Amino acid sequence: MARSLCPGAWLRKPYYLQCDKYKTGVIDGPACNSLCVTETLYFGKCLSTKPNNQMYLGIWDNLPGVVKCQMEQTLHLDFGTELEPRKEIVLFDKPTRGTTVQKFKEMVYSLFKAKLGDQGNLSELVNLILTVADGDKDGQVSLGEAKSAWALLQLNEFLLMVILQDKEHTPKLMGFCGDLYVMESVEYTSLYGISLPWVIELFIPSGFRRSMDQLFTPSWPRKAKIAIGLLEFVEDVFHGPYGNFLMCDTSAKNLGYNDKYDLKMVDMRKIVPETNLKELIKDRHCESDLDCVYGTDCRTSCDQSTMKCTAEVIQPNLAKACQLLKDYLLRGAPSEIREELEKQLYSCIALKVTANQMEMEHSLILNNLKTLLWKKISYTNDS
Repeated sequence: MARSLCPGAWLRKPYYLQCDKYKTGVIDGPACNSLCVTETLYFGKCLSTKPNNQMYLGIWDNLPGVVKCQMEQTLHLDFGTELEPRKEIVLFDKPTRGTTVQKFKEMVYSLFKAKLGDQGNLSELVNLILTVADGDKDGQVSLGEAKSAWALLQLNEFLLMVILQDKEHTPKLMGFCGDLYVMESVEYTSLYGISLPWVIELFIPSGFRRSMDQLFTPSWPRKAKIAIGLLEFVEDVFHGPYGNFLMCDTSAKNLGYNDKYDLKMVDMRKIVPETNLKELIKDRHCESDLDCVYGTDCRTSCDQSTMKCTAEVIQPNLAKACQLLKDYLLRGAPSEIREELEKQLYSCIALKVTANQMEMEHSLILNNLKTLLWKKISYTNDS
């Protein structure tokens, strides 16, 4: 059994399930043997805030990584509450024995059409998924590999990692076993320079926590480089190759960076396909706008004439990113650009999805911000 560096009954629970399924031939994947046989996949510091979405720092064959596992079966969006998976289907029940590769491709295509809308290039994405699912690279997808891939495709973060696998700010997928997956390690797992155990976080007043955040940050040129990375990631998910994704929890704990101060996403579970979110939220009964929220940041409005949520999210990703970056960048900003930086950040925060020519304005503001920051740090060692 894989070894945990932070023992505890519920911490070890996820890979008991994986290894039982692997040893009985239900699932397969490139991480299964290391997890269950050779014991070369180690679980380290627990980064989870809830036991049913487990995340650890880990080591796989001497390479650092982040290990994630869903403790329950499938993800449903439950607006107005903490969004956690709920046990409603039997995990690893699809595809069934006897399913052909062609039939599996059709299953994946239908899933993508429901999640991403009727994109013209979904067949390319299906082929990409089959390449990823072929964990042992033997040119064939076994039933166990297909079951693992199908379970993982229910998770938006896994889908996004595959779609953005060549993008700089998306962690690379290292391997998987069932719905447990290992991704590239991120040296600093918070936008700020200090992260505390979630149990301690519960007892720290928010005002004091903000002061701590500002105290433990990199130098301003390095913060500017990290900020540019976030702006580039916003570009990656805004009308990407398979549609638009919405960032529904743009908090500092979901962003990290490496030793070169390049931004790396740490948690992308609440970055969801726009088409999927619109289908799930439209016509939902509401009393006020507070009933039309997904995550912490994706808000639509409540139509008081019908008492139903509208489908259009009010605030674009860029505005939410700028809101997060405002205090981060303005604190310690060079005096010669502070006024202009503040002006651009507030213009960015004011962006609305419903504004006329929003896409043009979005591109202009984003490029202006990146240019301002790059000009200031391009001749420093931190660039």
